[in-house]
Amino acid sequence: MTRWYEELFLDYADHYDHEPYTQGTAGECDFIEKEIGGDKKKRILDIGCGTGRHAIELARRGYRVVGVDLSAAQLRRAREKAAAAGVSIDFRRCDARELPFTAEFDLAIMLCEGAFPLMETDEMNYAILRGAARALKPGGQLIFTTLNGLFPLFHSVKEFLDREKGEGGAECRESSFDLMTFRDRNVTSVVDDSGNKKELRCDERYYVPSEIAWLLKSLGFRGIGIFAARLGAFSRADALTPDEFEMLVVAEKE
Repeated sequence: MTRWYEELFLDYADHYDHEPYTQGTAGECDFIEKEIGGDKKKRILDIGCGTGRHAIELARRGYRVVGVDLSAAQLRRAREKAAAAGVSIDFRRCDARELPFTAEFDLAIMLCEGAFPLMETDEMNYAILRGAARALKPGGQLIFTTLNGLFPLFHSVKEFLDREKGEGGAECRESSFDLMTFRDRNVTSVVDDSGNKKELRCDERYYVPSEIAWLLKSLGFRGIGIFAARLGAFSRADALTPDEFEMLVVAEKE
């Protein structure tokens, strides 16, 4: 059975690159560089790299990057873009729940809901964090964004997604947020790169900050910081509130 996120990214690379939420790459990489002190010797793992926008920008800046993603179509586009940019990146097709790395990286990034928190169960999402922790060297850093569980307590997810929709972008309907599981289930309509319209029954997990902090502590992370994730302008100065749709998480492996 094909999962909704697999179906979405079968043929959605070009459209994905034009979605409004993918337009903050340079500013987000500025934040990443600042967090690692501009140290070009550090090796970076991009989990759920998609079409490679962060991986390519970081490689342009001189960093060594490995990008992993479940979608062959997204990876094809990533390789095309990397070749056009003249950068060398090791892109691999890989399930984020089964990362094959142990203590190999100084930094792992997982941005714009790259894999986490799209999984069907909490255990699957946890497996992604566990794999990221295992991939890091002692003292390595993890930077990721995820859906802010405080947001749907005060706002409508559907109204937010409708407001953020760009021309030709995905449309959300029948959104239903479950307070017992903190999952939003909705029907999302997209037009893929071949012009076909698809209707996907999506199921995404929202997390409150205390849950994220507990999960990371259980995996041996310390120095956990949780902030507002603002498109193209990540900053430790931006406190998380119920008005932010996403949270930015920064942690260090013990």
